[in-house]
Amino acid sequence: MRLRVQCYAGRKADERPVRFQLGDREYLIEEVQDQWYGPDDTFFKVRADDGNLYILRHNALEDEWRLVSFRSLSR
Repeated sequence: MRLRVQCYAGRKADERPVRFQLGDREYLIEEVQDQWYGPDDTFFKVRADDGNLYILRHNALEDEWRLVSFRSLSR
């Protein structure tokens, strides 16, 4: 699923996501819990302001973000 992502740009562009929009809802990222690299992609495991976990994939070559996984932590 494609999404719109706003990133923090420190020493490099799109260093880490800070918020993303999924459908009509915008989510603030409260914590980046993990980050890892694939051959062409960077993955971020984040906890959003709704308390749930999301795995976001960024393909820098195509400048495309996708939602890879979602896990509800809400009770």
